[in-house]
Parts: sequence; structure tokens; C-alpha cells
Amino acid sequence: MSYDERSLRLHRINKGKIEVRSKFKVKTKELLSMAYTPGVAAVCMEIAKRPELAYKYTIKGNTVAIVTDGSAVLGVGNIGGAAAIPVMEGKALLMKELAGVDAFPICFENYHIDFIDDVKNICPIFGAINLEDIAAPKCFEVEEALQDIGIPVMHDDQHATAIVTTAGLFNALKVTGHKLSEVKVIINGAGAAGIATAKLLIHMSKNDGGVGDIILLDSKGTIFKGRDNLNKYKEAIAEETNKNLIDGSLAEAMKGADVFIGLSKAGLVSKEMVQSMNKDPIIFAMANPNPEIMPEEALAAGAKVIGTGRSDYPNQINNVLAFPGIFRGALDACAKKINNEMKVAAAKGLAELVPNPRPDYILPSPLDPDVAKAVAKAVEKAACDTGVCRIKDM
Repeated sequence: MSYDERSLRLHRINKGKIEVRSKFKVKTKELLSMAYTPGVAAVCMEIAKRPELAYKYTIKGNTVAIVTDGSAVLGVGNIGGAAAIPVMEGKALLMKELAGVDAFPICFENYHIDFIDDVKNICPIFGAINLEDIAAPKCFEVEEALQDIGIPVMHDDQHATAIVTTAGLFNALKVTGHKLSEVKVIINGAGAAGIATAKLLIHMSKNDGGVGDIILLDSKGTIFKGRDNLNKYKEAIAEETNKNLIDGSLAEAMKGADVFIGLSKAGLVSKEMVQSMNKDPIIFAMANPNPEIMPEEALAAGAKVIGTGRSDYPNQINNVLAFPGIFRGALDACAKKINNEMKVAAAKGLAELVPNPRPDYILPSPLDPDVAKAVAKAVEKAACDTGVCRIKDM
């Protein structure tokens, strides 16, 4: 039986992957009177006087909404809200299993619906919002519009991917002996994840001399300042990347590069393209399910460190290494937002879990129980250090 058949059977038998459970059994009238009427009115009135007490008296402090419109789901594209439910349930399952976070899918039906006000209006019950599988550029617009609603809002496809990629790159550079300030990084795919990865690398390296250079490419070629037909997000990143204004194809961009990060499509990179890079290149071919170049081919072409999005090869670069711990840490801090410092802390905390990286071991396993704990601790501390956490003793 194939994975497709087994997955369909698993979902059919269980009717999904998550459920709501009570935290105590209501077995007496006394408990009924405290859990519901008349006792619950006292709890309501306390929260009415001080809304922040919702973190103390309700599920708010441990609850995340996973919000999507189903417009950019996994590798299947724009399939709408209903078809996206299994993926959102999967995210909720992983948050619970790996970080003890109660998450719930909120699925809107199609890309053309503006649900920003709807998300704002459901904020009272949730401690954070995980935006998921929303196509660019709408994903940028939605996230920007929700940054000041008083709870953390993070588009996972952007920032969790960027955090894990950056953590992996830091350890890969230890293996090759290069410094970030010296390398030329190619990012193929200038959508949500590609732009977020470039931004995080630039932000993290500012105190260490910056990145040697980053060149992003979309379906039309390299992105550079002054290129025609760029949306405002690509225009903004063009201001900080491609210092030499290289105008060309992926093959041309990869000549003399040290790092390739693929967030695009299968089979776009050839052995010859890897061979045109500098000695001991780093190849992160992360297209799913089939990467831009298969690891065997990249290795034969001279790659030193190879990562993919797949679990059947070493160095799986998967955002599940980040998002459970990020939201756990943000909730523990009762944070108002997820800022750059929290993202940096998450990337560093993740990288430090592999103190002695090797070519085949630059990131921990996604199922390592210590990962979410370490990331959460780093994120919570960064939230408190940067003043976005609320007073814990409410």
C-alpha cells in the first residue's frame, strides 16, 4: 500500500487528526457550577475589568490559530480552504505533539477574499496567529496588516523556513570553513520563503560584516535594482542584494557562487552548474517532493554539504524544526509580536543543537524532543529582552 493510500485510510478512519478535550471531568453539580453557571460569571467579570487576565484564566495563553486561504498549499498550489484542512490539521498536530501548543485551523475559501478584519476579530481567543500556505504577494500584505494587533502573527512559510535555512547554513559554513561575510549566496525562488531568507541572512550578518552577496532569482532570472516588472517586495530586496547588478539566468548566477538555496522547482540545477561554483559548495535543494538537484548528483559534482526538504536524505531542512518552538516561546512570553530578534534567537538556538556539524549532520532531527524546547527558550528570552513580552504574574 502506497503512502497516498495509507494516508487516505488514516484520515478516513480517524476523521481528521485533532480534537478538543476537556481538562477535567464535570462529575458533580459543584464542578458544573464552577465550570459554567453561576460561577463562570465571576471569571468573565475579572477578564472584562482586565482583558490581559484571559492569559491566566482561559486557553488564550496556549492557543494558536492556523489561518489560510488554501492558495499555496504544500506542493499542490491553490486548492482552497476546505482542501487545505488536512495540512492545517497536520500543523496543529505537530504543534501539540512537539511543543504542547493547542492550535486550530481557520480556513477561508479562496485567494480573493480579504480576511484581515476577520482575523483581527477572532484575536480575543487566540494567543498567536500562524499564517500558512497563502500565496505571494498576499501573504506579505496580510502579515504586515496584522503586526500591531497585540498578539504574535507569523507567516510560517516565510519565517520558519528562513530560520531553519539560516541555522543550517551557519553550521554548513563551519564545515566548509567559510565566513558568511565572504560567500556568494544564490537563492532561487523569490517568493515568500526566498525573500524572507534573504532578509534574515542580511539582518543576522549586519554585526559581522554582512553577507558577501546574495542574488535572488525568479522565473525571469536574476533580481537586481532597476529591473522591470518587479513587485514592491522584490524591489525592496533588490536594494540590498546583487551588488554587481548581475543580469542573467540561474546558470550564469551560480558561476563562482559558494551557496545555492533552492526554493523553487525540481530539476532546475545540473551537475555542470554545481561544478561552476567555487570549491566545496553548499547545496540546499529544498523543492518538494523532488529537489532542484538530487543529492547524489550534487555530491558527484563536488558539493561539500547537501540539504533537502526530504526525510529520506541527511540534512532535512524542514520548518517543523522551527515553528512549534517559536510559537511555544512566544506564548510563554505572552508576547505582543514576533520580532527579528526572536527569529535570530530561534536560528541560533537551533544551530547550537549541533555543536560539531559534519557534512551529513548540520541540523537535528525534526523529531528530536529537545528541538522545540531549545527554540522556545531562546525565543522567550529574546521576547523579554526586547520588551515585547507581557508581565507574566497577572
